[in-house]
This record gives sequence, structure tokens and C-alpha cells, in this order.
Amino acid sequence: MEYDYEFIVIGSGFGGSVSALRLAEKGYRVAIVEQGRRWSPETLPVSNWALSKWIWQPALGLRGFFGMRFFRHVVVLHGNAVGGGSITYGNTLLVPPEHVWEQGNWAGLNDWKAVMPAHYATARRMLGVTTNRLPGPADMRLKEMARAQGKEASFYPTEVGVFFGRPGDAPGTRYADPYFGGAGPARTSCIGCGGCMIGCRYNAKNTLDKNYLYLAEKTGADLFAETRVVDVRPLAAARDGAAGYEVEVLRPARPAAARRQTLTCRGIVFAASALGTQELLFHLRDKGSLPSISSTLGKHVRTNAESLIGVRFPKSPIDLSRGIAIGSGIHIDQYTHIEAVRYPKGSDALGLLTTVMAPGRPGWTRIIRWMATLLTLLATRPLATLRILSPSGFARETMIFLCMQTLDGHLTMKWTRRWYWPFSKRMTTHGRKIPTCIPAANDFAIRAARATGGVPQTSITEILLNIPMTAHCMGGATMGRTRDDGVCDGKNRVFGYYNMYVCDGSMLAANLGVNPSLTITALVEHAMSHIPGKPEQRWDATGREVD
Repeated sequence: MEYDYEFIVIGSGFGGSVSALRLAEKGYRVAIVEQGRRWSPETLPVSNWALSKWIWQPALGLRGFFGMRFFRHVVVLHGNAVGGGSITYGNTLLVPPEHVWEQGNWAGLNDWKAVMPAHYATARRMLGVTTNRLPGPADMRLKEMARAQGKEASFYPTEVGVFFGRPGDAPGTRYADPYFGGAGPARTSCIGCGGCMIGCRYNAKNTLDKNYLYLAEKTGADLFAETRVVDVRPLAAARDGAAGYEVEVLRPARPAAARRQTLTCRGIVFAASALGTQELLFHLRDKGSLPSISSTLGKHVRTNAESLIGVRFPKSPIDLSRGIAIGSGIHIDQYTHIEAVRYPKGSDALGLLTTVMAPGRPGWTRIIRWMATLLTLLATRPLATLRILSPSGFARETMIFLCMQTLDGHLTMKWTRRWYWPFSKRMTTHGRKIPTCIPAANDFAIRAARATGGVPQTSITEILLNIPMTAHCMGGATMGRTRDDGVCDGKNRVFGYYNMYVCDGSMLAANLGVNPSLTITALVEHAMSHIPGKPEQRWDATGREVD
């Protein structure tokens, strides 16, 4: 049979872009299917108030690259674009502590501590990882806060995927490709505007469309933007995919007669993000297209044990938005990591989701404490309190703290009908509630605010709904030893099917305690290293590699 492609990759984020490049380099015909838009410096929003360009909510006509998904246990922030979350993430590329490989379902699947350093090195080179050279006022203030609480020794400038140019050259200098010997695009050095998370309009951020994805397309991979996969079915009588797959895609922007298209392939890579891959696999298993997907799908979903808090300085004379999105970090104990985060001046939309921090345990009593805190602030600092209740000036005046822990904890996703809309199914969260806040981090913010004249803040969902926010949803289609404890194996191969892989954050089997992008990249480099080149590949059951 003639196939349209040897591999179809669903998603163009960190896992999808790595898969596409490495498979194309091995000689395979590769297609990348991405439901998000392709962006350029000219089309990116100037601020996050440009909701139609920033927010991803296509049902409302918003086709940006930043999404929010609300669940009973957590609010998940995620990216959606050609280049996946790299368009809106904070550039931070850190190696997690070694002990994470001893936790979760992937423990013992490999000698990860010995194997992974080489793949981390490759990922760092490809993503252009370097130490932040443009510390901003918020970074200096975080260092002062750490010093006041005896944590200065843990302060560090972040390792980031940003092009800073040659030392001594002015910010904003244009260079020929500085990374790939002329095979990549020209770049411009960072000006420290703080705009990384609303999309870099100055060509300095090392997004995937400037490295892995750029090179994949240059090597011959086809990319279908604004295209959504709606079905994946094994071909012919080989229900295990040994004969290949039929992939049905939907292209909403096309005329009705041309919206649906069917592509065939020998192998397939699910890389649609932790939420996207889970959702698609749930749908395909439920409708009978891929009935053998493991029953562990949706289990061990993690949030990186995260909390988003901060300190606001009303009418601050210092512009805290200057620098790069995440310029520095500290460790306040062996489990808890805090990063200083910012949006560019004028990008104040997230101020609508913040409020004053209240002490106490999560639950209805905390709402009472919050109301009491708010009334006290109105009585003692009325002008400052009114200022912090307004989103205006939020980016310029606020130090956002992204707090993460390596402590284990997880929830479960299920594919269910909602009582208020029984006509369709969707993912819902179940299980014990994950921690709503990180007490040690809250205590740090409160003491730091007291010492510097600021007002501690937290997300409004944490106070009013008793649920945290996370920018790093992980797991749900995790690695495991067998299909009884994972969706894929230690080489990312899906149990029950041939030539099928999961290559995104859904494979992660432990809370990393750091931003996961570099680890996703390195693990997919590991997975792709085990796929033979096209001339050596044997596709059917007799050619399956045996560990």
C-alpha cells in the first residue's frame, strides 16, 4: 500500500517538534498536524488585552495562543500554536533534581541518571540554552527578599532559551543564524522588554519555530496549521496498527466540502500536550477507534505541585516588567522552588485573576479571612488597596511568583458526561484534592511583602473556588512497565499498538519541581534515538524491537 506519510505527528510543541525533526532526518516522510495558528513577530499581540490574539477559545471566536481550562480540582494554563507552548512559555529550561527519576511509574524503567545527561545536552544545544544576561528590577528585588529571609545562597539567574547576542553589542542587534551554522533563521538580540509570554515580537526568543520545527520543515516535513485530528484508526485487518493508520483531520477555516480530509501513515506520534493527548486518546478509545489504549489513561495527572502568587507594589516607581519573562529563582527549602515571573508593561489582563492573599487553611473559612484581610487593607491603606484591586498597572507593579515542588501528588482525569450537558463527553478531574496552596511559599511572600512595602497576592480561584492554577499540567498517559501501570513504555511506545508513540508532557511520571519543557525535549530525543533510519525500519509485527 502507498501511504501519504510514514509518520504523522499530532501537535507541534516540544515533543512534536523534536519528533518531526528527528524522523525527517532519518529519511521518513513526516506530516505535522497542529490545531493552532502560525505566528510571526508582525502578527503577535502587543499586549494581552488583545484577547482575540492572545486567548485560545475558538468557540468564542478567540484564536490566540494562550488557553485556560477550568476543572473541579485545578485551572490549567497552556499554549496552543505552531510551536506549541513555546510561543507563550517563559523560556525557562532547567534540569530537574536527580531524585525525580526514582519517583513515579518511570522508576526502574531505565538507568535514567546515566542515560539522560546526553539527551539534556542535545536539548540544551538545540534550544540555545544560556544563562540570563539581562536581570531586571524584579530579579534584584527577589535577591533582596531571599537575603532578608536567609535564602540568598540559593538565588540564581535562570537558564533560558533566549538569544542575547555577543557581549558588548547593543540589544536589538541583528545577526545571521547564530545556532545552526547558517541552516537556521537570522536572529535579533534580546532587548529585555518582558514580553516573552505574549509572544516575542523582537525575534530573540528561541521558540520552536526557530529551531526544531524550522529545521524539520526545511528537511521536508509538511505542517498543517489550524488543523485538528478527529480520528485515528488502524488500517486493514491489523487492529494493532501493524499495517498503519488512517488519520481523519478537520480544517475549520476551509469551505465545508474541503474541511475533512483523511491521511494514511505507517506510524503516529501523539504530541498534542498533556491535556490534548489525553483528550484525544479518551475520545478514540471511547468511540472504538483505539480500544486497546491502557486503562491507566487519565491516571497520575500532576500539576508540578504549583502555585501562582505574588507581591504587588502599588504606584511602584520601579518598572518591574523589565527583563525576560522568568529571570531568576530561589529555593526556599529542599522541595520548594520559586521563580520571578513578569509580563510586559501594559499587559495587565492577568490582574483580573488576582486578589489579596489571605492566611488560613483552604476552604470556606479562608474566604472569611480574605474578606477580613481586604476590609483591613481598605481601612488602613485605602488608596493602595483600590489600586491593587484594579488590573491597571499590574504588569509594571507586580512580582509574580511561580512556585513549584517536587513532592508527589496527583489526580485522575475521566471521560464522562456532565450532568448539565449529557449530550457529549469531556475530561473531568476526580480523586483527592491536590494542595490549593504552598504554605512555605505563601509565608515567603507575606514576609517579603511586609519587608518591602508590598501587598501579597494570590489567584482568585485559590481563594473563592479553593483550586490552584498550574502552568505545567503533566502525566495522564505516563510511562510504565506494562499496560497495567502506564500508557507507553520507557521508549514512549504505546502499549497495544505498533509504531505509535506518546511524546509530550502526558508521558511524565513525576513532579519535576522545575519547568518541564527541557525534560520533555530530552525524553523525546531519547525516544527518537531508538527509532531506526528508514532503510533499516521494519514496520510489521515481526520487526518490532524487543527489549
